[in-house]
Amino acid sequence: MAYIAGVDIGNSSTEVALLRQSDDGTHEFISSALHRTTGLKGTQKNVPGVVNALTRAAKKADIDINRIDRVLLNEAAPVIGDVAMETITETVITESTMIGHDPSTPGGVGLGTGTSIEISADMDDHNRTDPLIFLIPESVDFAVAAELLNEWHENGYEVNGAIVQRDDAVLIHNRINIEIPIIDEVSQIERIPRGQPTAVEVAPQATGKTIDELSNPYGIATVFDLSSEETQKVIPVARALVGNKSAVVIKTPKGDVEERTIPAGRLQIIDERGSTTEVPVDEGADTIMDAVMNSWPVSDVQGESGSNIGGMLNRARDSMAEVTDQSVDTIEIRDIMAVDTLIPQEVQGSVAGEHSMESAVALAAMVKTQQLPMQQIADGVESELDTEVIIQGVEANMAVLGSLTTPGTATPVAILDMGGGSTDAAYMDEDKEIESIHLSGAGDMVTMLIDSELGLEDRDLAEAVKKYPSAKVQTLFSIREEDGTVDFLDEPVDPSLFGRTILLEDDGGMRPVPVDKSPEEIRRIRRQAKRRVFVTNAERALNLITPTESIRQIPFVVMVGRSSLDFEIPEMISDALAEYGIVCGRANVRGEMGPRNAVATGLVLSHIGGGGYLDFGIPAALSTSLERAPAKTD
Repeated sequence: MAYIAGVDIGNSSTEVALLRQSDDGTHEFISSALHRTTGLKGTQKNVPGVVNALTRAAKKADIDINRIDRVLLNEAAPVIGDVAMETITETVITESTMIGHDPSTPGGVGLGTGTSIEISADMDDHNRTDPLIFLIPESVDFAVAAELLNEWHENGYEVNGAIVQRDDAVLIHNRINIEIPIIDEVSQIERIPRGQPTAVEVAPQATGKTIDELSNPYGIATVFDLSSEETQKVIPVARALVGNKSAVVIKTPKGDVEERTIPAGRLQIIDERGSTTEVPVDEGADTIMDAVMNSWPVSDVQGESGSNIGGMLNRARDSMAEVTDQSVDTIEIRDIMAVDTLIPQEVQGSVAGEHSMESAVALAAMVKTQQLPMQQIADGVESELDTEVIIQGVEANMAVLGSLTTPGTATPVAILDMGGGSTDAAYMDEDKEIESIHLSGAGDMVTMLIDSELGLEDRDLAEAVKKYPSAKVQTLFSIREEDGTVDFLDEPVDPSLFGRTILLEDDGGMRPVPVDKSPEEIRRIRRQAKRRVFVTNAERALNLITPTESIRQIPFVVMVGRSSLDFEIPEMISDALAEYGIVCGRANVRGEMGPRNAVATGLVLSHIGGGGYLDFGIPAALSTSLERAPAKTD
């Protein structure tokens, strides 16, 4: 009796399929295991992760790890999927010209315009015909502030609005005898210029409406009597205020608001014929991807020296050179993926941490070396376990073999292996010939897009947003899900979650999302990020690997890998491929493993078939070539 283990070293996780080979020639998969990949995929640092995964598989099979006679590894090419954001435009606000503030609880309603002055100013220094906007620092109590505002009003002054440092807008509004808009929570109120034209706008709170005038460049032009040239300069100001329920705009003597292009740099895309296509990053994702596909197959991608994109690509090369002990000159970038997105940029000159959403391009780069250090991994595992270790086969080829154990599949077939760092695809025709491809952009890129567009600055939380649906806690006993469904609960939710947006985790937990976004908006951003990365890459990969570059000739597409477990991605890809008449769905490896374990299973099947996986008629001949017993897996 012998025990054979197939080990798939992935970007994020290492999987094992353990098979028992009986003396009478029958075979049985007896366990599987999963462990986090240690180190960069395809480097010697993978050895501890491989040993840990094998240990888990042996424990589940109730055998000692030393009983494993042979370990089969995939050819795990070292790959770095580096991702970066390159801002296309940035709004530069100088002299505190704009305060795009949007506190959660402003006071009053309407648009107020006037000159900014201190609440403690002397009445005798101001003309009663001049409209005024009052600045109220935290040193002034809300009751005192309300009393002073009433006093100014009773003395005939035109009180048109207030800007408050503390969270006192509602308290002050409830104590004054006039209806004015009040903005609060302006933490750096000392930076607001005094004696300058100021506009304050607060939308009606109960209606769900947003501001009208200050989010419209012509509205700002009307308020401040701007010329056509000045109106062009306030376009970024108005754009940053769209969707706000309250806002402040202040015009300073200089008042220069400008929009400028960041030198994100230029990409040089080199094809295998040596021709170079140059494309500016700030022309957007569509232009970049058109250049990539027109240059396919790509030999290398380089970035403009001294630019943001040049720095990103150089970092990827340096990282790969460091872990593989190879020269930077031998390392090539074989694919890039670009996605248009929006990212929050801090407004320069802001007084309350204001941000505006600016256009950006997210980029993922796939870096490959000229040689594979796989033998070092094999030697390391062999040394640790004192057992035979064989580098069995190319990852994509093994994935096809493992995927074909899914009931209902047949050749020709294509597989999509969707992980964290890359999207891999392979196509097997009727003659068992295989074409495969390795593309940048997968789960990690989706996480980055979600993180940036929601302004989370927390990759772990962004990963959770990617994995779980959102909802709004309406009462202690009910939640409204992102699709509008209202669920009533048997037990009350934690009172701290009342009124908040949450994530509905698989174990029934509710995780708060600390951003001012509705569940519907979170759902839109999440699904858009997944569609831009996975659906785009799926169609791109399938077109590249088919002989005629036509998806329509593929009858079956099987999805495997970590991202195939996502609650939305497989459905999105299936919908996109439905128009081509393709049968597309998650794999069910060996009829029970789901989309996991395809490569590990393929490694074992390849080996016990005499080393030639093409000799197997999968799955038809599998039942006769192998005596399949129900696998004792988890």
